[in-house]
Amino acid sequence: MIVPTYNERERIAELVSDVFSACEAYGIGLEMVIVDDNSPDGTGEVADTLARTRRVRVVHRSGKLGLGTAVVAGFGVASAPVLGVMDADFSHPPALVPRLLKTFHATGADVVVGSRYVAGGSTPKWPLKRRLLSRAACLLARPLSPIRDAASGFFLIRRDVAGGAVIKAGGFKILLELLVRAWPRKLVEVPYRFDDRELGVSKMSLGEAAGYLVQLRELYWLRWTAGPRPARQYQQVTVDHVERMLAVTR
Repeated sequence: MIVPTYNERERIAELVSDVFSACEAYGIGLEMVIVDDNSPDGTGEVADTLARTRRVRVVHRSGKLGLGTAVVAGFGVASAPVLGVMDADFSHPPALVPRLLKTFHATGADVVVGSRYVAGGSTPKWPLKRRLLSRAACLLARPLSPIRDAASGFFLIRRDVAGGAVIKAGGFKILLELLVRAWPRKLVEVPYRFDDRELGVSKMSLGEAAGYLVQLRELYWLRWTAGPRPARQYQQVTVDHVERMLAVTR
């Protein structure tokens, strides 16, 4: 799992503990890569301490260079055949990590996305304005991919698929970049409840929104000029289905 961080000192140790515990409960060998953008609150130093007792690798960068580039940097040092991405602020539930991986293997997927916008997914604490903006962002991306939550920052992808793409977006929507540039063939969405961060400050800004529009323009141009691409398979998996698969694993 790649975890980009900037000023997440308050809960990074708790997150690492919870993700490892969730995976260990199902016998999953986890490697975590924390990519810290020189957090002034000392997040990087806390991550270094965690790496002494856990299978954690820490990438220290010189400053805030963008979430997308942080994910790419994490991909570059990770060793597992399946690469994952999640936020450090508990908006992505640690307990869902083994569920995503079980779904990944059971369906033979190239990408499994934790989704707010399929049946069973939700964003219960969001104000109406944020809900509308997020939905609009995903609708704008729909002609590029069947994924309902292409703006998700919580997903797994096969290493060989991710490695076939040249990523150019430095902003938030790294998944969309991978969906278009790497062109994974089998796509699966798993619902989850997005719980907004309780501590710290959201990283979203008007600049990020403007960057997303630029990203969309570039990806639409790429699809327009690239010509025909292989057909894709798309599947939604229910929460009950995932829980049944996990029950067999236990």
